[in-house]
Amino acid sequence: MVSLLPNLSSPISRLRLLWRPSIHLTFKATSKLQLHNKAVKPQLFKSFSAYCSTSASNVQTQNQILGENENLVVLGIETSCDDTAAAVVNSNGEILSQVISSQVPYIIKAELLARYGGVAPKMAEEAHALVIDQVVQEALDKANLTEKDLTAVAVTIGPGLSLCLRIGVRKARSVASSHNLPLVGVHHMEAHTLVARLVERELQFPFMALLVSGGHNLLILARDLGDYIQLGTTIDDAIGEAYDKTAKWLGLDLRRSGGPAVEELAQEGDAKSVKFKVPMKQHKDCNFSYAGLKTQVRLAIEAKRINAGISLASASDEERQARADIAASFQRVAVLHLEEKCERAIEWGLNIEPSINHLVVSGGVASNKYVRARLDEVVKRKGLKLVCPPPSLCTDNGVMVAWTGLEHFRLGRFDPPPPANEPEDAVLDLRPRWPLGEEYAEGKSEARSMRTARMHPSLTSLIKASIKQESQSAI
Repeated sequence: MVSLLPNLSSPISRLRLLWRPSIHLTFKATSKLQLHNKAVKPQLFKSFSAYCSTSASNVQTQNQILGENENLVVLGIETSCDDTAAAVVNSNGEILSQVISSQVPYIIKAELLARYGGVAPKMAEEAHALVIDQVVQEALDKANLTEKDLTAVAVTIGPGLSLCLRIGVRKARSVASSHNLPLVGVHHMEAHTLVARLVERELQFPFMALLVSGGHNLLILARDLGDYIQLGTTIDDAIGEAYDKTAKWLGLDLRRSGGPAVEELAQEGDAKSVKFKVPMKQHKDCNFSYAGLKTQVRLAIEAKRINAGISLASASDEERQARADIAASFQRVAVLHLEEKCERAIEWGLNIEPSINHLVVSGGVASNKYVRARLDEVVKRKGLKLVCPPPSLCTDNGVMVAWTGLEHFRLGRFDPPPPANEPEDAVLDLRPRWPLGEEYAEGKSEARSMRTARMHPSLTSLIKASIKQESQSAI
């Protein structure tokens, strides 16, 4: 977000999301929530720190807020990578609308995947800019609402590609400024985590979460809203990246992205025909590595002289079987790596929070049926329950952003409306490298600890610092 006040210059202060305009919430006979703003100096939300404990009273207080504010309606905007998405969600957990870009961005995405096996940030930015206005308007239209019916606007501010994040943040600020709406900056990976609480209403803190996508592999212990412990992450490539590269090298159709293409082909193959090594077997931590497995796959493809220039449909029966065997063998080992790390992370998590009952698996790769089935076996062995959002909410979407924004808004964590006529060259608070939680001491990786340049302090550390600052100022 743009720094609005002169004393909000530090990294901690700029995150705060604690400043709120003097807003009085009143309910009319129509039960529509009305926002009335007074031209007074913004004040800190005095009861903020009370809502950030992990006590049972916190859950009770949150339920009371839910009951009192039944009509909160939040617009969520997501542009962290190559999907332009918007959605409207209310505090009853109803998805009033969900829109994800198609047509031009889809064509560009398919072309990029086919040509490069990944996303080109500049082209993705241009694709977002082409459709962001249309996507947001369609989300409002499908919800049968206008901006005046909204309570707040939530938008992903990181992690992600800076050029892409900028498009969504500018649009969110424009809507919030034009209609005097509070603004909530959302952490992309927290949104993937919390959307599970939208679909599984019994999911309470604490719980475990595995977040798997093209850019992320993350194992966390979610202790409370905004309070996360990072048990493991990738030291190089994420599993989604490995799927995409494998699909490209096997000459598969990438119009649906690499993951679904490999998963489908793997059903035809022998998963034990190619002896790939499971990564990091010697490391007794919860971190991931897929760079070495990618190399093993590439070498196996070269050894079998598979020509990626020949489409799967045009390949001979023998070559198709060879590709299927590699796909199946890759998938088995890639997911076995997830299983082993998840099993250890659950043990660590239960030592920290014995009341854990659930493992949430979310992110684009969580749409994979094989991944879900294998991880379901892991959680059953540990006496937990697996929670997976539906595939439409696993990939990047506006629903998860709106819901996460709503959860934080209820606790007073939001910014006031941006100033009118904000200049186009205003400096925006974008966080392309933004950890979600604090690293667990036993899970720290020396290889990864060297890669901290230009990394923003974690969401958890910033919220804790804000709570401490708020507590001290109240004394």
